[in-house]
Amino acid sequence: MITRRQFLALFGGAMAGATALGGHAFGYGPLRAPRITEYTLSPPGWPEDLNVRIAVIADVHACKPWMSADRIASIAEATNNLGADMIVLLGDFVAGHVLVTGQVPWQDWADALAKLNAPLGVHAVLGNHDWWEDRQAMASRSGRTFAHAALERAGITLYENDAVRLDKDGKSFWLAGLGDQLAFLPAHGWNRAADVGLDDLPGTLAKITNDDPVILLAHEPDIFPQIPDRVSLTLCGHTHGGQVRLLGYSPVVPSQFGNRFAYGHVIEDERHMIVSGGLGCSIMPVRFGIPPELVIINLGNQRTDIA
Repeated sequence: MITRRQFLALFGGAMAGATALGGHAFGYGPLRAPRITEYTLSPPGWPEDLNVRIAVIADVHACKPWMSADRIASIAEATNNLGADMIVLLGDFVAGHVLVTGQVPWQDWADALAKLNAPLGVHAVLGNHDWWEDRQAMASRSGRTFAHAALERAGITLYENDAVRLDKDGKSFWLAGLGDQLAFLPAHGWNRAADVGLDDLPGTLAKITNDDPVILLAHEPDIFPQIPDRVSLTLCGHTHGGQVRLLGYSPVVPSQFGNRFAYGHVIEDERHMIVSGGLGCSIMPVRFGIPPELVIINLGNQRTDIA
């Protein structure tokens, strides 16, 4: 079976060899201005009169020329203009491929993300590449990564198996965030059965002390079958929509569930999850059929359109 790395390498090579299409997928695709994808929903357990607007940033993968500090800063400004009550970042701030013209120092992408601002704050979880690209953290299988330091520098709250209670218009809800599920997985394969993650779903949910509704942040969507209906909405990134998506299908998805959790609004057993297509690229700087994306979510019974 072809791996994601092999597929993207083959696809990237084929596209690079084809003039028009290759230029789109290899050059223009990753550099396109993010499209805004909007969802409006009232999932089970979420009060219809609790209206919360959430902006979602996933998979930045900072590097040159694809995701420079200046580009990240412009994306932060565009996100602020969406009028969200809160902004969530779903991990993988660090580049995950070598086809770059230069690295973006963590201090620079941290300063770009520091421009984010929302009334209920800016909240984040880490992704697998935030661990994998930090050799010291991988060697010790513990400790703080430079992504930890970057988010601290940016004034962004990081969640690793933790939860916080937030208030909007006199009503409360919980925001919870998991540690990464693949933090110590060797970069050559996927083996969710191995003890490679830092996620602790039971421990995270145990920190929720009342019946207020819950939003859960998790970098990888593979946790979704374990999520109880106590959680109203799960938000994930990681897949990039497969980076190549044809007629709603992605040939290769970095998930043991394949296309089941590749992209978009997933509903199973009345449980809801939204998987962002993300902004950057992993393995290869290729995007075709799934452009960079900012997600805006309207929870409750009201909708506010942004021109």
